[in-house]
Amino acid sequence: MSPLQYRTAGESHGPAMVAIVEGLPTGLPIDSAFIDGELRRRQGGYGRGGRQRIEQDAIELLAGLRQGRTTAGPLAMAVRNRDSRLDDPVRTPPVTRPRPGHADLAGSLKFLTEDCRDVIERSSARETAARTAAGAAARCLLRHFGIESFAFLRGALDVVADVEVDATNLAEVREARDRSDLLCPDEVASEAIRARIRRAKEDRDTVGGLIEVHVFGVPPGLGGCGGGEDRLDARIGAAVLGVQAMKSVEIGLGRESALRRGSEVHDPISFDPTRVDASNLGFERPTNHAGGVEGGMSNGMPIVVTAAMKPISTLLRGLPSVDLATRTAETSAYERSDICAAAAASVVLENVVAFEVARAFRAKFAGDSLRETEDQVRTYLDAARSLGS
Repeated sequence: MSPLQYRTAGESHGPAMVAIVEGLPTGLPIDSAFIDGELRRRQGGYGRGGRQRIEQDAIELLAGLRQGRTTAGPLAMAVRNRDSRLDDPVRTPPVTRPRPGHADLAGSLKFLTEDCRDVIERSSARETAARTAAGAAARCLLRHFGIESFAFLRGALDVVADVEVDATNLAEVREARDRSDLLCPDEVASEAIRARIRRAKEDRDTVGGLIEVHVFGVPPGLGGCGGGEDRLDARIGAAVLGVQAMKSVEIGLGRESALRRGSEVHDPISFDPTRVDASNLGFERPTNHAGGVEGGMSNGMPIVVTAAMKPISTLLRGLPSVDLATRTAETSAYERSDICAAAAASVVLENVVAFEVARAFRAKFAGDSLRETEDQVRTYLDAARSLGS
């Protein structure tokens, strides 16, 4: 069985976005309704643009399934683009005025072209539809083992939500998040962010956001300390920064760790023998400043990731730029876009982070079939519980 991995293909205005996932164990039930639900959530959020009224994202399962369960082959999924017009020169004309902050200029220089269109089509955040589908498919594996990923909009501009989430209140916080068109569980903060997005729209400007991801039920020992490429936090960091418009990523306290003494950062360890049962190893922490990862490995606490999304690069009012064909000063081009897509980005990150956890899970608990994977998880946890006895 190959390592768990995925690739995406497709352009923003091409026929479809495609995701191919390899390395899932055979016999795993794939919940297509769940995946479609994640795609719908990704399309929502206050501040989104007109394209979300055109697309009706849902997966087409093309390969890798038989009677709803994974086979030995790669899982192939497509998300069709209703706004497919890539080869129409009138509706998708050349773009020669790059947008500051976008891939336009860097990509045009890389590929030696005065037309930014090819770069725009592939670098567009539309690609995250395929990435979300891949992550949601991997979550079918995680959920089978009681591992849940959850993300929400923590804040934007000068507004920060006043909310704490843990395993005991997850259902309540999720319900509050899902009531919000910003996927923010704090109603007061949601209204304040909404007002700032409205003001940005009036000013023909854009807004980013702060996104927080939690993964509950992660067993200890995922990832590794043998090399940088094995570290779970490094893999999560790379995956988050690989999502369009993400500019920083933190695990646990993140940069705050540099501003405190060690005694204020590191999470004390205790052991309660009465807590050693089928789902608990007995080790406890009063805090989770490490964000569930120490030395590149999961430590049994929830994984906590915070990411900063910059404002969308496409501004209605444009920004100073240069026409690549004439080298004359111009205002940057406008492509139909959002005022704020941070809520949608939280859905993407919820699934992208989950994929990296699933990747590390499969690296530790291999096996060609779901049954073999179940056996490996059981054997490992039994061995971990017997330490010191």
